Amino acid sequence: MLAPRLIVGLGNPGPEYEATRHNVGFWLVDRIAAELRVELAVQSKFYGKAGRCGELWLLQPTTFMNRSGQAVAALANFYKITPDEILVIHDELDLAPGAIRVKQGGGTGGHNGLKDIQAKLGTPNFWRLRLGIGHPRTLGLAQQVADFVLHQPRKEEVPAIDEALHRCQLALPRFLAGDYASAQQQLHGASHPPKAASRD
Repeated sequence: MLAPRLIVGLGNPGPEYEATRHNVGFWLVDRIAAELRVELAVQSKFYGKAGRCGELWLLQPTTFMNRSGQAVAALANFYKITPDEILVIHDELDLAPGAIRVKQGGGTGGHNGLKDIQAKLGTPNFWRLRLGIGHPRTLGLAQQVADFVLHQPRKEEVPAIDEALHRCQLALPRFLAGDYASAQQQLHGASHPPKAASRD
């Protein structure tokens, strides 16, 4: 497994979206940037806020979620970063608030950010760090999904999400070493390594 050269946090730009569920990818990249002492600055040629620590780039697209791939592809193409050197951090409706999963490849689950990244890269074979936010149906809410992801987590959901972000920070050295299986085991006690996408 290759160490990541690009870690992307997904979200929507602007203060009105900062605290919404759809922006948990931004939240974690902000924490990683602080830990690595990386300053994220707007770089127009990469359509986002970006910063570098050695060979590693951190990126928050500023193109809105459904055009996230424009930013990812621009930076990856410029620095010749391959899809399996990319880790995308995103919100996941199919996981309960605070749950975490790691995988390479697979479907998009209807996530517009992942859809656009896959389209722009021409492959699903990038890594994903999936941060659970829950689904309105499983949480007993009547909200539509599009409305749900653009609202703040409820007060009772916040501790679990904060704890998940903290656990991801603790696993950061393993991610940075490209040891995704070990990172997954640390995060949720998995007995099996993360499944890589088929390449045939």
